[in-house]
Amino acid sequence: MSDLEALRAIEAVVFAATAPLTLTDIAAHVGQRGDLPLLLKELAESYAPRGINLVERGGRWQFQTAPDLAHHLRPTRETVKKLSRAAVETLAVIAYHEPVTRPEIEEIRGVAVSGGTIDVLMAAGWVRPAGRRETPGRPLQYATTPGFLAHFNLATRRDLPGLADLKAAGLLDREPPREMVLPLGGAEE
Repeated sequence: MSDLEALRAIEAVVFAATAPLTLTDIAAHVGQRGDLPLLLKELAESYAPRGINLVERGGRWQFQTAPDLAHHLRPTRETVKKLSRAAVETLAVIAYHEPVTRPEIEEIRGVAVSGGTIDVLMAAGWVRPAGRRETPGRPLQYATTPGFLAHFNLATRRDLPGLADLKAAGLLDREPPREMVLPLGGAEE
């Protein structure tokens, strides 16, 4: 299979997929010919200036609408919903420490976490259950989702800002944001 044929096969498989695909998933369909990561990067670069982009989110590949054109496809407008300070802090703890249990979140934050806080983050599609810890009581662990990565435009969790980045941006000198946009949708206007 030539590189052009391999690129076309990869493009077809990712386009037809109902969910984002791992390298293993793609290789199962097109075979392990050539350097699959290099071919995916080449294909992603060819789509970069177009209306749809090939992107990697959390080790999975998918096509998505170019971010600057997404507003053309939304029949409803996003409704701004305020996340509580507890929800923002809980999301940050989960993102930086995943997989993490509720008792670990509470230990890091220094206060109890209500079930409703995690439910709000799960409803937003940013947090998911990630199995149970093999300790007494087998507490449920939580982790971020590919939806979290996509919403915050991150390829991987490694793209989260570090302590030096947060200090340089002055974000550690003031109160954390009190509201964030949740992807809940709203009535058409």
